[in-house]
Amino acid sequence: MSATVKAEPGSLPLGGGPGRPAHPHEGAAMLGSDDFARLTDPFRPELLAHCYRMLGSVHDAEDQVQETLIRAWRSYGEFEGRASLRTWLYRIATNACLRALENRGRRPLPTGLGGPGEDPEAPLAPERPEALWLQPLPDALLRAQAADPASVTVSRMSVRLALIAALQYLPARQRAVLILRDVLGWRASEVAGMLGVSAAAVNSALQRARDHLRQAAPAQDDIREPAEPELRALLDQYALAFENADVAALMRLLRDDAVLEMPPQPTWFAGRGQIGRFLAFRVFGRPGDFAMVPTAANGQPAFAAYLRGHDGVHRAHAVQVLTVPAAGGIAHVVSFNQPELLALFGLPEVLPATAARTRP
Repeated sequence: MSATVKAEPGSLPLGGGPGRPAHPHEGAAMLGSDDFARLTDPFRPELLAHCYRMLGSVHDAEDQVQETLIRAWRSYGEFEGRASLRTWLYRIATNACLRALENRGRRPLPTGLGGPGEDPEAPLAPERPEALWLQPLPDALLRAQAADPASVTVSRMSVRLALIAALQYLPARQRAVLILRDVLGWRASEVAGMLGVSAAAVNSALQRARDHLRQAAPAQDDIREPAEPELRALLDQYALAFENADVAALMRLLRDDAVLEMPPQPTWFAGRGQIGRFLAFRVFGRPGDFAMVPTAANGQPAFAAYLRGHDGVHRAHAVQVLTVPAAGGIAHVVSFNQPELLALFGLPEVLPATAARTRP
């Protein structure tokens, strides 16, 4: 694979030039695996975020980052240095994701599959464990991307759960075009060279993708959160209400038009009243049944929820990702009821007894 785009400012002098072998394949022979890792490791976190935007799964994104680095290592002798190493790696990663998407369906959330449940006390639809659901992305992976606070803020905004869910409805190449142009800021000519199409085709695909996202994803102003003190107080009250099985307290925190969804359960509920009835009827039991551990996912506040079993032990139950707009109140809760996801956040399967307690 040969890089053909114009070199970016700050690009590494890899391939050709003074002090480099004249024949490209000599470069692969001379560059040891440790040196290759030293050059590429700084790009791993942002490549992971890029692949996650494309695929909607942390596990799939990790696989494609690994595939990208293997392909880059094998073809490093062909890297001519006319683009930065970062651009070259993104080229490989994007094409790896496009190949991965060829035979895979999209990863939706329950809200993308049909209308809300009408009766919170009626039997729920059968779970769909075989479905490929959207996965949350731990914020810890974003913080590793850059020390620059502005870069971290951009990264957080570009992986918001609503945006990633909306991206899943775009055809794979439209998805790639929108991410490369609007998130990463590539020029149309660069994207065209990567995808093997004309710049006009890139601009056309970008316009169609933007039109779709304008209808499906929230506007930038709608996803800003309240100031830190207000947000922290609201999150503390949310955890307290959940741990104390206090439906009334939780209802005071939800907006009138709040949404609750719980993959892999396809049934979801809209409206504060409906959510309250569902929680009272099916979720809440005794105070102390739930223990909530604060975390963060997709640039949003989140909790790891542990549920107490008959033996009194709190075990992994769900990752809850909250949407809290600047206007206040909780607008959306996505409770990923998949206990295995807690491992992505570095959290244990069983909560230590000292941590599993009802808040005062």
